[in-house]
Amino acid sequence: MSKIIAFTNELGGVSICVPTGELSIEEVKVKDTPLNSIIMDASELPEADNDFFNSWELVDGVVSVNIEKAKLQTKDRLRAERAPLLAAQDVAFQRALEEGKDTAAIVAEKQRLRDITNLVDGCKTTEELRGLKCQ
Repeated sequence: MSKIIAFTNELGGVSICVPTGELSIEEVKVKDTPLNSIIMDASELPEADNDFFNSWELVDGVVSVNIEKAKLQTKDRLRAERAPLLAAQDVAFQRALEEGKDTAAIVAEKQRLRDITNLVDGCKTTEELRGLKCQ
């Protein structure tokens, strides 16, 4: 098993230091990481949730995903995904108006896209958050 050094960084997230082997892990810990850093086995990291790395937290020697931070991260992801979709719907809406066509389906799709972030609040796991998509 490979050992790593983990610590809470100044932004409240988790930083991981992977020694190169030139120095012992203990020497790297003293030399390059804060006093609150810990040496742990890499297999203890929530690797299945690497996409939620910015939501990791280190509490009592355990790195885990803070689900509330993961929800905020997911909302940001969904907002970025939906931006071009909403822009395309805006164009479709304008064209439909110019051509005198029905806009009900376009309006419904725009509302669905706006409401997508509301689905995040009901999620309990990272798997549920990961499953949310705009398309």
